[in-house]
Amino acid sequence: MEKNIAFTGILSNKAEENPDFFNWNRVKLRYCDGASFTGDGEDKARQLQFRGQRIWLSAMEDLKSKGMRYAKQALLSGCSAGGLAAILHCDEFRGLFPRTTKVKCLSDAGLFLDAPDVSGGRTLRNLYNGVVGLQGVQHNLPRFCTNHLDPTSCFFPQNLIANIQTPLFILNAAYDSWQIQSSLAPASADPAGFWHECRLNHAKCTPSQINFLQGFRNQMLNAVKRFSMSNKNGLFINSCFAHCQTERQDTWFADDSPVIGKKAIAIAVGDWYFDRTSVKAVDCPYPCDNSCHNLVFQRAN
Repeated sequence: MEKNIAFTGILSNKAEENPDFFNWNRVKLRYCDGASFTGDGEDKARQLQFRGQRIWLSAMEDLKSKGMRYAKQALLSGCSAGGLAAILHCDEFRGLFPRTTKVKCLSDAGLFLDAPDVSGGRTLRNLYNGVVGLQGVQHNLPRFCTNHLDPTSCFFPQNLIANIQTPLFILNAAYDSWQIQSSLAPASADPAGFWHECRLNHAKCTPSQINFLQGFRNQMLNAVKRFSMSNKNGLFINSCFAHCQTERQDTWFADDSPVIGKKAIAIAVGDWYFDRTSVKAVDCPYPCDNSCHNLVFQRAN
């Protein structure tokens, strides 16, 4: 909870760092509720309150009173848990503004997949099941999903994105490093440690491990298939080992930032937001993209 956070990438106020949004009013909403601003429950016996949804609503009311209600253009964006929040709250955010306001949403690294881990288990589904149950999330999930699927399934973007009415841009690394470490190959699913090196550095992965990760990429492309058929939506799936690319200057917009077809992420998002061109960018599979800023993690001592 630092007092000052550097506003870089999509939050930068410099035209040379953020060509399309540098002169906007930019707000970073702090996140600490643990359920992407959807929780609304309590455990009286243990004196635990989960109020993510109320925090979100209070923040939006506060921003509206400070002038956001008069905005002519708005973009709800977020990365990781915030990227999931941008999906879950997208249509709700749209409803805060008059119909004449241009409103869109951007999810960066929020495409958490309901995918099997390396042991065939469901690490992430089990985690989400606990979050949804503990925090009473089900009442704040989109009705179009909960009327035919269980609440945990409706916390996964793959079951939401095709039905969101507001224009949405999905930006995600095909080999999302957080998902590799925490969903696909966590230590709990890999007791013998076969994935230990690969988990930290993709260059250490064996051919069969790369093959497993290619399967994950295929699941991701499948998850966005119907979503990407809509003209109003945007897509940028690059074949990188990364997580969160909008708020880092080096990945958002720089001389050597990641590209698909010569187009940087900042330009792709701007083209989509301002309706300059349609953006449906899907990279060829690893290892063909040499513009990636791949994350390599240090071995834990």
